[in-house]
Amino acid sequence: MAIHGTIHQRMLRGLFLGLCLCSGLASAEVHKGHAIAMHGEPQYPASFSHFDYTNPNAPKGGSLRLHVVGSFDSLNPFVPKGRPAAGMGATDNSHLYDSLTVRGEDEPFTQYGLLAKTIEWPDDRSWVRYHLHEEARFSDGHPVRAEDVAWTFNTLMEKGRPFYSYYYAEVDNVEINDPLTVTFHFKPGSINKELPLIIGQLPVLPKHLWEKQDFEKSGMSIPVGSGPYRIVKADPGKQITYALRDDYWAKDLPVMRGRNNFGTITYDYYLEENVALEAFKSGNYDWRHENNSKLWATAYKGPAFSKGQIKTETVAHHNPWGAQGFLFNIRKPLFQDMTLRKAIGYAFDFEWSNSNLFYGQYKRNRSYFENSDMAATGLPSKAELALLEPFRDQLPDEVFTTAYQPPQSDGSGRPRENLRQAQQMLKQAGYQFRDGTLFSPKGTPVKFEIILSSPAFERVVLPFSRNLKALGIDASVITIDSAQYVERIRNFNFDMIVGRIGQSSSPGNEQKEYWSSAAADQPNSRNLIGIQNPVVDALVDQIIAAPNREALVTSCRALDRVLQWNYYSVLNWYTNEHRIAYQSRLRHPDFARYVPLDTSLDTWWDSTAQ
Repeated sequence: MAIHGTIHQRMLRGLFLGLCLCSGLASAEVHKGHAIAMHGEPQYPASFSHFDYTNPNAPKGGSLRLHVVGSFDSLNPFVPKGRPAAGMGATDNSHLYDSLTVRGEDEPFTQYGLLAKTIEWPDDRSWVRYHLHEEARFSDGHPVRAEDVAWTFNTLMEKGRPFYSYYYAEVDNVEINDPLTVTFHFKPGSINKELPLIIGQLPVLPKHLWEKQDFEKSGMSIPVGSGPYRIVKADPGKQITYALRDDYWAKDLPVMRGRNNFGTITYDYYLEENVALEAFKSGNYDWRHENNSKLWATAYKGPAFSKGQIKTETVAHHNPWGAQGFLFNIRKPLFQDMTLRKAIGYAFDFEWSNSNLFYGQYKRNRSYFENSDMAATGLPSKAELALLEPFRDQLPDEVFTTAYQPPQSDGSGRPRENLRQAQQMLKQAGYQFRDGTLFSPKGTPVKFEIILSSPAFERVVLPFSRNLKALGIDASVITIDSAQYVERIRNFNFDMIVGRIGQSSSPGNEQKEYWSSAAADQPNSRNLIGIQNPVVDALVDQIIAAPNREALVTSCRALDRVLQWNYYSVLNWYTNEHRIAYQSRLRHPDFARYVPLDTSLDTWWDSTAQ
C-alpha cells in the first residue's frame, strides 16, 4: 500500500475528487459528521458534551495499580516479535496512542471522532475521509498530520502483526488530500459497511520518529504517542507505569470528558495467579476482574472485605460472549476426523463441573456467538436457509435438520451414557479399543496433549482427561510457563488448548482472522483451530457484506450452525456477569444506569484525588 505522487499532485487529486462529487460524476450522496454508525444514526448528536456513561466531574489524579500474570519484554505492540507490555494497545484502548475515532460504549457500533474532527463517506461506503483536528499533538509536541495516518497504515499493513492485513484487507489505498485530510479508498466491488468504522480504530504513530528506526524490531525504547498517558517507568517482566499528561491535547473533547482520570496507572507482573490474588488481598494493587468461580465463591473473604476496605460487585451484562472451549488444532492429522472430535465432546461433563467446580455460577456455552441475538437456536430460518442451501452437499445434514445442543449428563462426573454413545460412534467409524487403548482406523493410538498456561485450569481439565481415558484416549495435561505457551500458540504448536474466541455486538472483518482459510497457516493469526472450510469462508464474506443489522444477524447464525456441527471445539461455559473486586477508594459510573460492555477502567476514578 503506497502513497503515490508528490504532495502537490495528491492535493490536486483531492480537489478533482471534490469537483467530481459536486458535478455529479460520482452519484453517491456524501455524508459528513462527527460520528458514523454501522446502522442507523449515532446516539449522540454533534452538540453532545460527554458520553452518558462517564462522570465529567470525576477528579483527575490519584493512582490505579493493576496486575498481570506473565511477563513482557517489548514496548512495541504492533509487531509479532516480543511480548508487549500491558496498556500499550495494538488496536484500541491504549494509554499511549490515540486513534482516529473512539467507540460509543452504550450503543451497538458507532465511532465518534477523536483525532478526526469530522468524518466523510458516500452512501455506498466505497471510501472514507477523515479531517483531523489541527490542534492534535504527539507527546513531544509534534503535530499529528495526515502523513502520520497514511504512514501508520502502510507500515502496519507491510510490517505489522497479521491482524492488520486481515482486518484492513479490503483497503485499496490511502491518499493524503492535504495536511489535515486523509482518504481511505476501498477495493472496487468491496461491500463492507463496517470498513469506514474499523479504519477509525487505527492507532496513529509518529512518522517523524519511526521512519528513523527499525519498526519491525521489538525493544524497550520509550515510545511517543498522542494519547492521554506517557510511560514513566518500564522494568521488563516486572512493572510498567504510565502518567497522565497535563498537556494532553484532547482532554476537553466531549469523547474524552470523564475518562482517563487516574494520575498514574501501574501494572505489576506476577508469575502465578494465586500469588497475585494474595497480593491483592494485602492491598498491593487495586482492582481485579475474577474469572475463577471457585475463587470468587471462597477466596474473597477476610478482614479487608469485612471492614469494607475491599468491595466486591457482580454486574450483569448483555455482551456477546463468543465461545470458550477445548479448541482442537485440526492442522493435526489426528483431529481432521470429525467423528473423533464429536466423540471427544461426550467426555466433558459440564453439569458435574458446574456443580462441583464452579459453584453453579456458569451456563453451558453452545454457540460461537453466545449471549447474543446472533447465536443460532432452533432450526434455520428461511433467510438462513437461503445462505446455507447452496452448500448443502458440503455440510453435515444436521445443519438443516437439527438444533445443536451439546451432550448433557446426569452430573455424576462419570457420564457413562455419553461415553457409551461415543464408543459406539467411534466403533462405527473404524476405531478399535484394545488393552485399554483406542486405536484409529489406521492402527495408531489416539493420544494428544492439552497444554495450559495456568495451573488453575488443571482442576477443570483433569476430570475431562480422566473421562477420555475411559474411551481409551490418552490426553495428557501439561502446564507450561507463559512465555513458552505464547510462543507455541503463535506457531500453532499444540494439540488442544483451553481458549476463548470473543465476539463483539457487531461482528465484521475480524471474523476473517478467526475462521478464514487464508489465516489458518499464518503464524500469530487468531484462527487457532486451523479451519480451512470454503463454506465458512463464504459465510464470513456474507457477514462482512451485510447491508443491515437483520442481514448481519442472519449471516452470523448461519456461520454459527456450520461451526457447531463441524465440532471444531468442545464448548465449555459462559457467564453474563462481571465479577469485580476493588479497593474502596475507587469509584465508577452508576452501573444501574449504564451496563458496561466490558470492564474498562478508563471511566473510573480515585476518590482521594485532589
